[in-house]
Amino acid sequence: MHGGATKRHASRGFHRAATQPKNGKEVSRSPAVNVQRFINEHPFSGFQWLIFAMCFVIVLLDGFDTASIGFIAPSLITEWNISKPELAPVLSAALFGLAFGALLAGPLSDRLGRRVLLVISVVIFGIGCFSSAFSVSLVQLTVLRFVTGLGLGAAMPNAVTMMSEYCPDGWRATLINLMFCGFPLGAALGGFLAAWMIPQFGWRSVLLLGGSTPLVLSVLLMITLPESVRYMVAKGHPVEKIRATLSRIARSAANAGSFFMTEQAPATGGKGGIWVVLSRSYIVGSIMLWVAYFMGLVIFYASINWMPILFKEAGLSPQRATLISALFPLGGVGAVVCGVLMDRFNPNQVVAACFALTAISVYGIGQAVGNIGWLVFIVFAAGVLMNTAQSSLPALAAAFYPTQGRGTGVAWMLGVGRFGGIAGSFLVAELTRRHFTFGGIFAVVAVAGVISCIALLAKQAVHPQSAISDVEKTEPLGH
Repeated sequence: MHGGATKRHASRGFHRAATQPKNGKEVSRSPAVNVQRFINEHPFSGFQWLIFAMCFVIVLLDGFDTASIGFIAPSLITEWNISKPELAPVLSAALFGLAFGALLAGPLSDRLGRRVLLVISVVIFGIGCFSSAFSVSLVQLTVLRFVTGLGLGAAMPNAVTMMSEYCPDGWRATLINLMFCGFPLGAALGGFLAAWMIPQFGWRSVLLLGGSTPLVLSVLLMITLPESVRYMVAKGHPVEKIRATLSRIARSAANAGSFFMTEQAPATGGKGGIWVVLSRSYIVGSIMLWVAYFMGLVIFYASINWMPILFKEAGLSPQRATLISALFPLGGVGAVVCGVLMDRFNPNQVVAACFALTAISVYGIGQAVGNIGWLVFIVFAAGVLMNTAQSSLPALAAAFYPTQGRGTGVAWMLGVGRFGGIAGSFLVAELTRRHFTFGGIFAVVAVAGVISCIALLAKQAVHPQSAISDVEKTEPLGH
Protein backbone atom coordinates (compact mmCIF):
# COMPACT_ATOMS: atom_id res chain seq x y z
CA MET A 1 0.00 0.00 0.00
CA HIS A 2 1.18 3.49 -0.81
CA GLY A 3 2.69 5.50 1.98
CA GLY A 4 2.72 2.55 4.39
CA ALA A 5 -1.01 2.74 5.10
CA THR A 6 -2.49 0.00 7.19
CA LYS A 7 -5.46 -2.18 6.28
CA ARG A 8 -6.57 -2.43 9.87
CA HIS A 9 -9.95 -0.82 10.34
CA ALA A 10 -9.88 2.27 12.51
CA SER A 11 -12.67 3.65 14.65
CA ARG A 12 -11.43 7.25 14.47
CA GLY A 13 -10.04 9.52 11.78
CA PHE A 14 -6.53 8.99 13.11
CA HIS A 15 -4.86 5.94 14.58
CA ARG A 16 -1.28 5.41 15.64
CA ALA A 17 0.51 2.95 13.40
CA ALA A 18 2.81 0.19 14.66
CA THR A 19 6.22 1.02 16.02
CA GLN A 20 9.45 -0.20 14.59
CA PRO A 21 13.01 -0.34 15.93
CA LYS A 22 15.53 2.28 14.87
CA ASN A 23 19.04 2.26 16.26
CA GLY A 24 17.88 -0.17 18.90
CA LYS A 25 15.00 2.05 20.08
CA GLU A 26 11.27 1.93 19.47
CA VAL A 27 9.96 5.01 17.65
CA SER A 28 6.35 5.81 16.93
CA ARG A 29 5.32 6.22 13.31
CA SER A 30 2.96 8.98 12.19
CA PRO A 31 -0.73 8.13 12.35
CA ALA A 32 -2.66 6.69 9.43
CA VAL A 33 -5.74 8.69 8.49
CA ASN A 34 -9.13 7.48 7.29
CA VAL A 35 -9.78 10.34 4.86
CA GLN A 36 -13.58 10.13 4.89
CA ARG A 37 -13.71 9.96 8.67
CA PHE A 38 -11.32 12.92 8.78
CA ILE A 39 -13.73 14.90 6.58
CA ASN A 40 -16.68 13.78 8.72
CA GLU A 41 -15.09 14.83 12.01
CA HIS A 42 -13.91 18.32 11.03
CA PRO A 43 -16.08 21.40 10.34
CA PHE A 44 -16.83 22.14 6.70
CA SER A 45 -13.89 24.41 5.87
CA GLY A 46 -13.48 27.47 3.69
CA PHE A 47 -11.44 25.27 1.33
CA GLN A 48 -14.43 22.94 0.90
CA TRP A 49 -16.76 25.91 0.40
CA LEU A 50 -14.41 27.14 -2.35
CA ILE A 51 -14.71 23.76 -4.11
CA PHE A 52 -18.47 23.95 -3.63
CA ALA A 53 -18.62 27.46 -5.12
CA MET A 54 -16.66 26.50 -8.22
CA CYS A 55 -18.74 23.38 -8.80
CA PHE A 56 -21.93 25.37 -8.19
CA VAL A 57 -20.97 27.91 -10.86
CA ILE A 58 -20.16 25.10 -13.32
CA VAL A 59 -23.61 23.61 -12.78
CA LEU A 60 -25.25 27.05 -12.99
CA LEU A 61 -23.57 27.74 -16.34
CA ASP A 62 -24.65 24.28 -17.51
CA GLY A 63 -28.26 25.17 -16.71
CA PHE A 64 -27.99 28.60 -18.32
CA ASP A 65 -26.50 27.28 -21.53
CA THR A 66 -28.74 24.21 -21.81
CA ALA A 67 -31.93 26.22 -21.41
CA SER A 68 -30.85 29.24 -23.45
CA ILE A 69 -31.67 27.60 -26.78
CA GLY A 70 -35.30 27.22 -25.74
CA PHE A 71 -35.58 30.89 -24.84
CA ILE A 72 -34.08 32.08 -28.15
CA ALA A 73 -36.19 29.63 -30.18
CA PRO A 74 -39.01 32.10 -30.94
CA SER A 75 -36.42 34.59 -32.24
CA LEU A 76 -34.88 31.91 -34.49
CA ILE A 77 -38.30 31.08 -35.95
CA THR A 78 -38.87 34.74 -36.80
CA GLU A 79 -35.38 35.70 -38.05
CA TRP A 80 -34.67 32.56 -40.08
CA ASN A 81 -38.27 31.97 -41.15
CA ILE A 82 -38.37 28.34 -40.05
CA SER A 83 -41.14 26.11 -38.70
CA LYS A 84 -41.36 24.65 -35.22
CA PRO A 85 -40.60 21.06 -36.32
CA GLU A 86 -37.44 22.35 -38.05
CA LEU A 87 -36.25 23.55 -34.64
CA ALA A 88 -36.15 20.04 -33.19
CA PRO A 89 -32.57 19.20 -34.37
CA VAL A 90 -31.21 22.45 -32.90
CA LEU A 91 -33.06 21.94 -29.61
CA SER A 92 -31.75 18.38 -29.29
CA ALA A 93 -28.21 18.79 -30.74
CA ALA A 94 -26.75 19.89 -27.40
CA LEU A 95 -28.56 17.00 -25.74
CA PHE A 96 -26.84 14.48 -28.00
CA GLY A 97 -23.55 16.17 -27.11
CA LEU A 98 -24.47 16.08 -23.42
CA ALA A 99 -25.13 12.36 -23.61
CA PHE A 100 -21.94 11.45 -25.45
CA GLY A 101 -19.86 13.87 -23.39
CA ALA A 102 -21.02 12.24 -20.16
CA LEU A 103 -20.59 8.68 -21.44
CA LEU A 104 -17.01 9.43 -22.53
CA ALA A 105 -16.00 11.59 -19.57
CA GLY A 106 -17.15 9.20 -16.84
CA PRO A 107 -14.58 6.44 -17.51
CA LEU A 108 -11.93 9.08 -18.25
CA SER A 109 -12.65 10.72 -14.89
CA ASP A 110 -12.11 7.42 -13.07
CA ARG A 111 -8.89 6.90 -15.01
CA LEU A 112 -7.36 10.40 -15.30
CA GLY A 113 -8.93 12.29 -12.39
CA ARG A 114 -11.80 14.68 -11.70
CA ARG A 115 -9.85 17.93 -11.97
CA VAL A 116 -8.39 17.62 -15.46
CA LEU A 117 -11.72 16.53 -16.94
CA LEU A 118 -13.51 19.46 -15.29
CA VAL A 119 -11.11 22.05 -16.67
CA ILE A 120 -11.15 20.63 -20.20
CA SER A 121 -14.93 20.28 -20.28
CA VAL A 122 -15.53 23.88 -19.13
CA VAL A 123 -13.20 25.16 -21.86
CA ILE A 124 -14.99 23.10 -24.52
CA PHE A 125 -18.49 24.22 -23.67
CA GLY A 126 -17.34 27.83 -23.32
CA ILE A 127 -15.83 27.85 -26.80
CA GLY A 128 -18.80 26.01 -28.28
CA CYS A 129 -21.41 28.35 -26.82
CA PHE A 130 -19.44 31.49 -27.71
CA SER A 131 -19.01 30.31 -31.30
CA SER A 132 -22.74 29.51 -31.55
CA ALA A 133 -23.49 33.23 -31.35
CA PHE A 134 -21.91 33.71 -34.79
CA SER A 135 -23.98 31.02 -36.55
CA VAL A 136 -25.47 32.01 -39.90
CA SER A 137 -27.50 28.87 -40.61
CA LEU A 138 -29.52 26.22 -38.84
CA VAL A 139 -26.96 23.53 -39.73
CA GLN A 140 -24.05 25.53 -38.35
CA LEU A 141 -25.92 26.27 -35.12
CA THR A 142 -26.83 22.58 -34.78
CA VAL A 143 -23.18 21.49 -35.09
CA LEU A 144 -21.94 24.07 -32.61
CA ARG A 145 -24.69 23.16 -30.13
CA PHE A 146 -23.48 19.55 -30.32
CA VAL A 147 -19.90 20.63 -29.51
CA THR A 148 -21.22 22.75 -26.65
CA GLY A 149 -23.09 19.73 -25.37
CA LEU A 150 -19.94 17.58 -25.34
CA GLY A 151 -18.35 19.96 -22.86
CA LEU A 152 -21.50 20.37 -20.80
CA GLY A 153 -22.00 16.60 -20.63
CA ALA A 154 -18.53 16.09 -19.22
CA ALA A 155 -18.68 19.01 -16.78
CA MET A 156 -21.85 18.18 -14.85
CA PRO A 157 -21.05 14.64 -13.62
CA ASN A 158 -17.47 15.53 -12.74
CA ALA A 159 -18.64 18.51 -10.69
CA VAL A 160 -21.07 16.25 -8.81
CA THR A 161 -18.39 13.59 -8.26
CA MET A 162 -15.78 16.11 -7.14
CA MET A 163 -18.14 17.70 -4.63
CA SER A 164 -19.41 14.38 -3.28
CA GLU A 165 -15.86 13.29 -2.48
CA TYR A 166 -15.26 16.35 -0.32
CA CYS A 167 -18.57 16.08 1.58
CA PRO A 168 -19.15 14.70 5.09
CA ASP A 169 -21.32 11.58 4.95
CA GLY A 170 -24.13 13.11 6.99
CA TRP A 171 -24.48 16.13 4.69
CA ARG A 172 -23.61 14.69 1.29
CA ALA A 173 -27.12 14.72 -0.24
CA THR A 174 -27.85 18.16 1.20
CA LEU A 175 -24.68 19.74 -0.18
CA ILE A 176 -24.87 18.05 -3.58
CA ASN A 177 -28.52 19.04 -3.95
CA LEU A 178 -27.63 22.58 -2.93
CA MET A 179 -24.91 22.61 -5.56
CA PHE A 180 -27.25 21.08 -8.13
CA CYS A 181 -29.68 23.95 -7.55
CA GLY A 182 -27.30 25.85 -9.79
CA PHE A 183 -28.72 24.04 -12.81
CA PRO A 184 -32.37 25.16 -12.54
CA LEU A 185 -31.29 28.56 -11.23
CA GLY A 186 -29.03 28.93 -14.25
CA ALA A 187 -31.87 27.91 -16.54
CA ALA A 188 -34.21 30.40 -14.85
CA LEU A 189 -31.54 33.12 -15.05
CA GLY A 190 -31.30 32.38 -18.76
CA GLY A 191 -35.02 32.97 -19.09
CA PHE A 192 -35.05 36.26 -17.20
CA LEU A 193 -31.94 37.55 -18.97
CA ALA A 194 -33.26 36.42 -22.36
CA ALA A 195 -36.52 38.31 -21.77
CA TRP A 196 -34.44 41.47 -21.23
CA MET A 197 -31.45 40.93 -23.54
CA ILE A 198 -33.17 39.70 -26.71
CA PRO A 199 -35.31 42.83 -27.24
CA GLN A 200 -32.29 45.02 -26.42
CA PHE A 201 -29.35 43.22 -28.05
CA GLY A 202 -30.74 40.29 -30.04
CA TRP A 203 -30.67 36.53 -29.43
CA ARG A 204 -26.94 36.22 -30.13
CA SER A 205 -26.12 38.21 -27.00
CA VAL A 206 -27.49 35.39 -24.83
CA LEU A 207 -25.03 32.91 -26.35
CA LEU A 208 -22.12 35.36 -26.10
CA LEU A 209 -22.72 35.71 -22.38
CA GLY A 210 -23.19 31.95 -21.94
CA GLY A 211 -19.87 31.28 -23.70
CA SER A 212 -17.58 33.96 -22.31
CA THR A 213 -18.36 33.29 -18.65
CA PRO A 214 -17.13 29.66 -18.58
CA LEU A 215 -13.93 30.66 -20.39
CA VAL A 216 -13.19 33.08 -17.55
CA LEU A 217 -14.12 30.38 -15.01
CA SER A 218 -11.72 27.87 -16.59
CA VAL A 219 -8.76 30.10 -15.69
CA LEU A 220 -9.88 30.15 -12.05
CA LEU A 221 -10.30 26.37 -12.07
CA MET A 222 -6.78 25.81 -13.35
CA ILE A 223 -5.38 27.99 -10.57
CA THR A 224 -7.41 26.88 -7.55
CA LEU A 225 -9.27 23.58 -8.10
CA PRO A 226 -7.66 20.57 -6.35
CA GLU A 227 -7.94 16.90 -7.25
CA SER A 228 -10.45 14.80 -5.30
CA VAL A 229 -8.77 13.54 -2.14
CA ARG A 230 -10.68 10.23 -2.25
CA TYR A 231 -9.56 9.74 -5.85
CA MET A 232 -5.94 10.41 -4.87
CA VAL A 233 -6.13 7.80 -2.11
CA ALA A 234 -7.86 5.26 -4.38
CA LYS A 235 -5.21 5.75 -7.08
CA GLY A 236 -2.24 5.74 -4.71
CA HIS A 237 -1.06 9.30 -5.32
CA PRO A 238 1.99 10.46 -3.32
CA VAL A 239 1.23 10.83 0.36
CA GLU A 240 2.62 14.37 0.30
CA LYS A 241 -0.09 15.52 -2.13
CA ILE A 242 -2.86 13.94 -0.08
CA ARG A 243 -1.46 15.43 3.12
CA ALA A 244 -1.21 18.91 1.57
CA THR A 245 -4.80 18.77 0.32
CA LEU A 246 -6.29 17.53 3.61
CA SER A 247 -4.27 20.13 5.52
CA ARG A 248 -6.35 22.78 3.79
CA ILE A 249 -9.38 21.29 5.55
CA ALA A 250 -7.66 21.00 8.94
CA ARG A 251 -3.99 21.47 9.86
CA SER A 252 -3.93 18.27 11.91
CA ALA A 253 -3.64 16.33 8.62
CA ALA A 254 -0.01 17.47 8.46
CA ASN A 255 0.80 14.85 11.12
CA ALA A 256 -0.43 11.95 8.98
CA GLY A 257 2.07 9.47 7.62
CA SER A 258 -0.34 7.47 5.45
CA PHE A 259 -3.95 7.45 4.32
CA PHE A 260 -6.72 4.93 3.80
CA MET A 261 -10.48 5.05 3.34
CA THR A 262 -13.53 2.89 3.67
CA GLU A 263 -16.31 2.35 1.15
CA GLN A 264 -19.94 2.19 2.15
CA ALA A 265 -20.83 0.53 -1.14
CA PRO A 266 -20.28 -3.21 -1.84
CA ALA A 267 -16.75 -4.33 -2.66
CA THR A 268 -15.74 -4.23 -6.34
CA GLY A 269 -13.00 -6.84 -6.42
CA GLY A 270 -10.43 -4.32 -7.60
CA LYS A 271 -12.45 -3.34 -10.66
CA GLY A 272 -13.22 0.23 -11.59
CA GLY A 273 -15.12 2.39 -14.04
CA ILE A 274 -17.78 0.77 -16.20
CA TRP A 275 -17.00 -2.69 -14.77
CA VAL A 276 -18.34 -1.49 -11.44
CA VAL A 277 -21.45 0.12 -12.93
CA LEU A 278 -22.40 -3.02 -14.89
CA SER A 279 -21.33 -5.58 -12.27
CA ARG A 280 -23.84 -7.96 -10.71
CA SER A 281 -23.84 -5.93 -7.49
CA TYR A 282 -24.83 -2.70 -9.24
CA ILE A 283 -26.52 -3.46 -12.58
CA VAL A 284 -30.16 -3.34 -11.42
CA GLY A 285 -29.65 -0.14 -9.47
CA SER A 286 -27.77 1.37 -12.42
CA ILE A 287 -30.61 0.64 -14.84
CA MET A 288 -33.22 2.03 -12.45
CA LEU A 289 -31.21 5.23 -12.03
CA TRP A 290 -30.91 5.54 -15.81
CA VAL A 291 -34.66 5.09 -16.25
CA ALA A 292 -35.49 7.61 -13.52
CA TYR A 293 -33.11 10.26 -14.87
CA PHE A 294 -34.21 9.61 -18.46
CA MET A 295 -37.88 10.14 -17.63
CA GLY A 296 -37.14 13.16 -15.49
CA LEU A 297 -35.39 14.84 -18.41
CA VAL A 298 -38.29 13.98 -20.69
CA ILE A 299 -40.36 16.23 -18.44
CA PHE A 300 -37.70 18.93 -18.04
CA TYR A 301 -36.80 19.42 -21.70
CA ALA A 302 -40.30 18.93 -23.03
CA SER A 303 -41.29 21.76 -20.71
CA ILE A 304 -38.33 24.15 -20.88
CA ASN A 305 -37.92 23.93 -24.67
CA TRP A 306 -41.58 24.15 -25.61
CA MET A 307 -43.34 26.10 -22.85
CA PRO A 308 -42.60 29.54 -24.36
CA ILE A 309 -44.01 28.43 -27.72
CA LEU A 310 -47.00 26.53 -26.28
CA PHE A 311 -47.93 29.40 -23.96
CA LYS A 312 -47.64 31.88 -26.82
CA GLU A 313 -49.97 29.75 -28.93
CA ALA A 314 -52.36 29.55 -25.98
CA GLY A 315 -52.79 33.32 -26.19
CA LEU A 316 -50.04 34.79 -23.99
CA SER A 317 -47.76 37.58 -25.21
CA PRO A 318 -44.21 36.45 -26.08
CA GLN A 319 -42.68 38.25 -23.09
CA ARG A 320 -45.27 36.90 -20.63
CA ALA A 321 -44.89 33.39 -22.07
CA THR A 322 -41.10 33.59 -21.53
CA LEU A 323 -41.38 34.93 -17.97
CA ILE A 324 -43.92 32.30 -16.86
CA SER A 325 -41.84 29.55 -18.49
CA ALA A 326 -38.81 30.77 -16.53
CA LEU A 327 -40.66 29.98 -13.28
CA PHE A 328 -40.43 26.26 -14.07
CA PRO A 329 -36.64 25.82 -13.70
CA LEU A 330 -36.57 28.38 -10.87
CA GLY A 331 -38.41 25.84 -8.73
CA GLY A 332 -35.22 23.80 -8.31
CA VAL A 333 -34.42 25.53 -5.01
CA GLY A 334 -36.63 22.91 -3.30
CA ALA A 335 -33.82 20.38 -3.81
CA VAL A 336 -32.08 21.65 -0.67
CA VAL A 337 -35.01 20.54 1.50
CA CYS A 338 -35.09 17.20 -0.32
CA GLY A 339 -31.35 16.77 0.33
CA VAL A 340 -31.90 17.21 4.07
CA LEU A 341 -34.69 14.61 3.97
CA MET A 342 -32.46 12.22 2.00
CA ASP A 343 -29.75 12.51 4.65
CA ARG A 344 -32.30 11.75 7.39
CA PHE A 345 -34.67 9.23 5.79
CA ASN A 346 -34.71 6.63 3.01
CA PRO A 347 -33.36 8.54 0.01
CA ASN A 348 -34.89 6.34 -2.70
CA GLN A 349 -38.37 6.73 -1.25
CA VAL A 350 -38.00 10.48 -0.72
CA VAL A 351 -37.09 11.07 -4.38
CA ALA A 352 -39.75 8.62 -5.61
CA ALA A 353 -42.42 10.60 -3.74
CA CYS A 354 -41.20 13.81 -5.41
CA PHE A 355 -41.59 12.24 -8.84
CA ALA A 356 -45.12 11.05 -8.03
CA LEU A 357 -46.11 14.61 -7.05
CA THR A 358 -44.36 15.90 -10.18
CA ALA A 359 -46.63 13.81 -12.39
CA ILE A 360 -49.72 15.29 -10.73
CA SER A 361 -48.52 18.89 -11.02
CA VAL A 362 -47.36 18.61 -14.65
CA TYR A 363 -50.79 17.28 -15.55
CA GLY A 364 -52.21 20.34 -13.77
CA ILE A 365 -50.33 22.73 -16.10
CA GLY A 366 -52.38 21.41 -19.00
CA GLN A 367 -55.58 22.23 -17.14
CA ALA A 368 -54.59 25.82 -16.27
CA VAL A 369 -54.78 27.46 -19.70
CA GLY A 370 -57.02 30.51 -19.61
CA ASN A 371 -56.33 31.32 -15.96
CA ILE A 372 -53.08 33.29 -15.67
CA GLY A 373 -52.99 33.27 -11.85
CA TRP A 374 -53.44 29.51 -11.64
CA LEU A 375 -50.99 28.94 -14.51
CA VAL A 376 -48.26 30.93 -12.72
CA PHE A 377 -48.83 28.97 -9.50
CA ILE A 378 -48.96 25.50 -11.04
CA VAL A 379 -45.91 26.11 -13.28
CA PHE A 380 -43.89 27.18 -10.25
CA ALA A 381 -45.21 24.27 -8.13
CA ALA A 382 -44.46 21.76 -10.90
CA GLY A 383 -40.98 23.25 -11.25
CA VAL A 384 -40.30 22.92 -7.52
CA LEU A 385 -41.34 19.27 -7.48
CA MET A 386 -39.81 18.21 -10.79
CA ASN A 387 -36.47 19.95 -10.31
CA THR A 388 -36.30 18.81 -6.70
CA ALA A 389 -36.66 15.19 -7.80
CA GLN A 390 -34.30 15.49 -10.76
CA SER A 391 -31.66 17.47 -8.88
CA SER A 392 -31.61 14.79 -6.16
CA LEU A 393 -30.70 11.93 -8.48
CA PRO A 394 -26.97 12.81 -8.79
CA ALA A 395 -26.64 12.69 -4.99
CA LEU A 396 -28.46 9.36 -5.01
CA ALA A 397 -26.04 7.99 -7.62
CA ALA A 398 -22.94 9.40 -5.89
CA ALA A 399 -23.91 7.60 -2.67
CA PHE A 400 -24.72 4.37 -4.52
CA TYR A 401 -21.33 3.77 -6.21
CA PRO A 402 -17.84 3.27 -4.68
CA THR A 403 -14.94 5.65 -5.40
CA GLN A 404 -13.46 3.40 -8.12
CA GLY A 405 -16.67 3.63 -10.15
CA ARG A 406 -18.32 6.83 -8.89
CA GLY A 407 -17.21 9.03 -11.77
CA THR A 408 -18.50 6.55 -14.34
CA GLY A 409 -21.66 5.76 -12.36
CA VAL A 410 -22.74 9.38 -12.00
CA ALA A 411 -21.68 10.29 -15.55
CA TRP A 412 -23.43 7.34 -17.17
CA MET A 413 -26.66 8.05 -15.33
CA LEU A 414 -26.49 11.63 -16.61
CA GLY A 415 -25.37 10.50 -20.06
CA VAL A 416 -27.99 7.81 -20.62
CA GLY A 417 -30.57 10.09 -19.02
CA ARG A 418 -29.76 12.89 -21.48
CA PHE A 419 -31.40 10.85 -24.21
CA GLY A 420 -34.58 11.54 -22.24
CA GLY A 421 -34.07 15.21 -22.97
CA ILE A 422 -33.79 14.37 -26.65
CA ALA A 423 -36.94 12.27 -26.43
CA GLY A 424 -38.75 15.06 -24.61
CA SER A 425 -37.92 17.61 -27.30
CA PHE A 426 -39.06 15.33 -30.12
CA LEU A 427 -42.07 14.11 -28.12
CA VAL A 428 -43.68 17.54 -27.97
CA ALA A 429 -42.82 18.19 -31.63
CA GLU A 430 -44.62 14.96 -32.56
CA LEU A 431 -47.58 15.67 -30.31
CA THR A 432 -48.04 19.11 -31.87
CA ARG A 433 -47.78 17.56 -35.33
CA ARG A 434 -50.58 15.21 -34.34
CA HIS A 435 -52.61 18.22 -33.15
CA PHE A 436 -52.75 17.25 -29.47
CA THR A 437 -54.45 19.86 -27.32
CA PHE A 438 -52.56 21.97 -24.77
CA GLY A 439 -53.89 19.78 -21.97
CA GLY A 440 -53.23 16.57 -23.88
CA ILE A 441 -49.55 17.40 -24.36
CA PHE A 442 -48.95 17.91 -20.63
CA ALA A 443 -50.96 14.79 -19.75
CA VAL A 444 -48.63 12.67 -21.89
CA VAL A 445 -45.53 14.34 -20.43
CA ALA A 446 -46.78 13.69 -16.88
CA VAL A 447 -46.63 9.90 -17.42
CA ALA A 448 -42.82 10.14 -17.31
CA GLY A 449 -43.00 11.16 -13.65
CA VAL A 450 -44.94 8.03 -12.78
CA ILE A 451 -42.31 5.84 -14.49
CA SER A 452 -39.46 7.55 -12.58
CA CYS A 453 -41.27 6.94 -9.30
CA ILE A 454 -41.69 3.23 -10.06
CA ALA A 455 -38.01 2.88 -11.10
CA LEU A 456 -36.74 4.26 -7.78
CA LEU A 457 -39.06 2.06 -5.76
CA ALA A 458 -37.71 -0.91 -7.72
CA LYS A 459 -34.12 0.19 -6.95
CA GLN A 460 -34.98 0.34 -3.27
CA ALA A 461 -36.51 -3.14 -3.39
CA VAL A 462 -33.38 -4.66 -4.97
CA HIS A 463 -30.79 -2.48 -3.19
CA PRO A 464 -32.26 -1.52 0.21
CA GLN A 465 -30.75 1.79 1.27
CA SER A 466 -31.02 3.78 4.47
CA ALA A 467 -29.98 7.38 5.06
CA ILE A 468 -26.37 6.71 6.13
CA SER A 469 -24.57 3.37 6.08
CA ASP A 470 -22.59 2.14 9.07
CA VAL A 471 -19.01 3.01 8.23
CA GLU A 472 -17.71 0.59 10.82
CA LYS A 473 -18.88 -2.33 8.69
CA THR A 474 -17.49 -1.11 5.40
CA GLU A 475 -14.57 -2.39 3.38
CA PRO A 476 -11.28 -0.59 4.09
CA LEU A 477 -9.19 0.61 1.16
CA GLY A 478 -5.67 1.73 1.85
CA HIS A 479 -3.01 3.72 0.01
